[in-house]
Amino acid sequence: MNDKQFTDYGLSEEITRALDSLGYKAPTDVQARVMAIALKGKDLVVKSQTGSGKTAAFGIPLCQMVDWEENKPQALVLAPTRELAMQVKEDLTNIGRFKRVKAAAIYGKHPFALQKVELKQKCHIVVGTPGRVLDHIERGSLPLTRIKYLVIDEADEMLNMGFIEQVQAIIQALPAERMTMLFSATLPGDIEKLSRRYMNDPALIEVQSEGVTTNKIEHSLIEVREADKLQLLKDITTVENPDSCIIFCRTQEQVNLVFRQLAAAEYPCDRIHGGLAQEERFEVMNAYRRGQFRYLIATDVAARGIDIDNITHVINYDLPLDKESYVHRTGRTGRAGKTGIAITFATSKEERFVADIESYIGFEIPRRNAPTEEEVAEGERAFHQKINKTPAPKKAKNEQINQDIMKLYFNGGKKKKLRAVDFVGTIARIDGVTADDIGIIAIQDNVTYVDILNGKGPHVLKVMKDTTIKGKLLKVHKANR
Repeated sequence: MNDKQFTDYGLSEEITRALDSLGYKAPTDVQARVMAIALKGKDLVVKSQTGSGKTAAFGIPLCQMVDWEENKPQALVLAPTRELAMQVKEDLTNIGRFKRVKAAAIYGKHPFALQKVELKQKCHIVVGTPGRVLDHIERGSLPLTRIKYLVIDEADEMLNMGFIEQVQAIIQALPAERMTMLFSATLPGDIEKLSRRYMNDPALIEVQSEGVTTNKIEHSLIEVREADKLQLLKDITTVENPDSCIIFCRTQEQVNLVFRQLAAAEYPCDRIHGGLAQEERFEVMNAYRRGQFRYLIATDVAARGIDIDNITHVINYDLPLDKESYVHRTGRTGRAGKTGIAITFATSKEERFVADIESYIGFEIPRRNAPTEEEVAEGERAFHQKINKTPAPKKAKNEQINQDIMKLYFNGGKKKKLRAVDFVGTIARIDGVTADDIGIIAIQDNVTYVDILNGKGPHVLKVMKDTTIKGKLLKVHKANR
């Protein structure tokens, strides 16, 4: 049991203030153990399941250790999926908000040119998928000379997705003098080989997973014929009546089929899989986070490291064919000290795969019967009341930290020879405003975005409408994003 506090680690006031605003009460086990080593600049390998707080475990040290004055990237975080890259970038931005840490996310199927422009600006941490990171390195748009910290997140998933050669190529391009942190739910031979080859006597931290043990998640399995799965799904959701549920399918086609059937039955639901456009995937995940619908039908793309609170149920409509996926899927529930329910459908032909999963997780998944007609009838009234009731909107993690921040838009940027120092110098001269009230500044060719902290945005906005920057009177208004 960990009894440490964040104030025990010598963190700056800006970091501890952000953690407090984000609702971080005390370090989780993985956070306490990682920070104790990472803040000393030592390499480490961490075996820990999703849901243990590992993003903050590396995010807090990174935000603490980067030098704000340095304009070029000092830390690189590799993530296996675009969704995870975006999420990690948002988490790092939140943790480093008051230190004005600038993080950028780079990933495929997003305009390379826009990412190149962002990387030309002041940027402390880059988070990216291996293919796009390597692309930027090869084209010279991601400067590596100042990289001091490397994080490899979800390393086993990188291996499963065939990214390991790209990861090695990236590592070989980085400065040899650096600190490396590797995080993985499992430590297969290739990952251990990677750590031995590219890391300097790393400390090994193994955190006992709560995501697979029965004390946080109630696991069960129902044997069913393939043709009866859809009716079983409707019966189970009627009886269980979940507040928030992810239904996992093996293929995009199956996701689409289940989605259409549930939507036709007026379930508040949506779907996510790799066949959707990237912006649609982001919007679906954000809507689910906000609680706009209760049922998300998904392929494994949604199982990898996506951090959504208060998912009460996970249903494996299709049995995962690899044992690691079972852990990642069921780890979507029972997070942050809460309990959850994981229900798996399996056909009689899948007994061997079930046995492999049980051997891997270390316990037999309890069998249960399909709900009876009486149980379904008994649950129908409460079920229909809930699906016809609009879910209460969920608060975003960063809602409190953002409530006193206003993002201002200025219609001038690099082409008008404007620099961050010009905005800071002008705004900090306003009565009642100091440099500490100015957050992240993003300067593009023709526009600039400036975060104003501590509730002083309206005052700054009013004054800047009649104040020149470097002799130029710019249009300024509250930004739409």
